[in-house]
Amino acid sequence: MVRIDAPLQLGGLVSAWRWDASTALVVALLGLAYAFCFVLGRRRGEQLPVIRAAYFGVAGLGVWLYTGLGMPGVYSDTLFWVRALQVLLLLYVVPFALAAGAPFTVLRAALGDAGRKRLDAMLSGDVARVLTHPATASMLILLLPWALFLSPWYEAVLRHGAVDAVTRILVVAIGFLYFYSRLQIDPVPRHFTQGLSLLITVGESLADGILGIVLWLGPLVAAGYYGSLGRTWGPDVRLDQTIGAGILWLLGDLLGLIYSLVVMRRFADDEKREAGALDAELDAVEAEEPVSTGLWWEHDPQLRERFRR
Repeated sequence: MVRIDAPLQLGGLVSAWRWDASTALVVALLGLAYAFCFVLGRRRGEQLPVIRAAYFGVAGLGVWLYTGLGMPGVYSDTLFWVRALQVLLLLYVVPFALAAGAPFTVLRAALGDAGRKRLDAMLSGDVARVLTHPATASMLILLLPWALFLSPWYEAVLRHGAVDAVTRILVVAIGFLYFYSRLQIDPVPRHFTQGLSLLITVGESLADGILGIVLWLGPLVAAGYYGSLGRTWGPDVRLDQTIGAGILWLLGDLLGLIYSLVVMRRFADDEKREAGALDAELDAVEAEEPVSTGLWWEHDPQLRERFRR
């Protein structure tokens, strides 16, 4: 349990910091591993866009570090709405950026032939197929917020630092599994159309809204814990939870809308790619057909026989 007596103000978004060893360690290890593989892969002549490294390192690991060491980490044990914001960032923003960084492609570029074969076998194995199935990834990311906020798990996160640290890593892992299987930038066991991905996204947005309504109108979550803090500043416990419910609902829908736009763009790219492939096949067929020569009437059987008389 961490009690913060300093009220959260607007300036706290950039001035409130704390040390979080678990977040710093995980982010540092992932950043160093990605940088090493990226540099090694580029030296071997692999085409690895720098923008991928920016997605992974700046947007992904940077936001992850901020959620643990910055304002969300400082006030996540004190205000429900800050914890809700932290969970959204870790479940959607951070994993999306990490998946956009194509980490498996970068890792594959740094490996030798034997290592690539082992990695390809792992990414195409039965376990990977089950985990990346649209139903599996979607159910995990949908059920996680419900299980976290509406069970004793949430109060355990608030009271025990180890549970908190493991939970935040688990949230990022589930989010990454979801976006890795949906964006399909890295090698994946199975490919499915972005049209299906768009339909799933719409359904997930509805589920986020329902959770927000439940938290808004339902009983207080971890009321005993928040009551024991003795906080004398900021919103009361009920208003705090209401704000958090609004963040999960509205901000969750906003992030879902942004992701839907990304999916729509990838869907359009897939359609253009398929149309280009079809045009190439038709051109190849036309190229194989014999080219007609001679006068036009020579290709009509009746006229050809008549003029031969």
